Amino acid sequence: MDRLFGSGKPKAPPPSLTDAVAGVEGRADSVDKKIQKLDAELMKCKNEMKKMRNGPAKERVKQRAMRLLKQKKVYENQHGNLQQQSFNMEQANYQIQNLKDTQTTVQAMKMGVKEMKKEYKKVDINQIEDLQDDMEDMMSMADEVQEAMGRSYGMPDDIDEADLDAELDMLGDDLALDEDASYLDAAAAPAAPTGLPSATPAASEVDEFGLPALPAQ
Repeated sequence: MDRLFGSGKPKAPPPSLTDAVAGVEGRADSVDKKIQKLDAELMKCKNEMKKMRNGPAKERVKQRAMRLLKQKKVYENQHGNLQQQSFNMEQANYQIQNLKDTQTTVQAMKMGVKEMKKEYKKVDINQIEDLQDDMEDMMSMADEVQEAMGRSYGMPDDIDEADLDAELDMLGDDLALDEDASYLDAAAAPAAPTGLPSATPAASEVDEFGLPALPAQ
């Protein structure tokens, strides 16, 4: 059928705001170049008029400068309008892109909420609470085991704490005496003799009991 009747040309996509902005800015740049060219010609005319005397020739240059100045005003108005158009389209393009970004964000949030609901269904809060209770019971049992393992055996239960305190105080005194053992050295070592040893009493001066005899009266 396409060979008999031919196929229509594919339709070109509609212009976007970005393309429109680029076209307007291109036109504004072209007008700006024309304004710069007119400025150069106006400066040339002004310099010529400074060197010329009053007369028909100077008047012709002046008229030409007036025409160039009128053209410049027209181009400046066109340039201002093009810049305003470009600014308006840029603002519209910005708002459109902002709305697209908002839609993307909303879609991402919806997907996130959907995934959260899906994953939340896999979690049973009752199982978590039971697990926490079991953990607490196990920790309590572990404490009981440690307490039982640390229990002391063979210790009398009827000991009075006051007696223990008194014994502890006495133990401190005994330890102080043990630390000061200098008295043992003094008791063990006899004093050195200071004089000459006395002579043994003669046999005639001893009575029958081995004691010194009393002098005769």
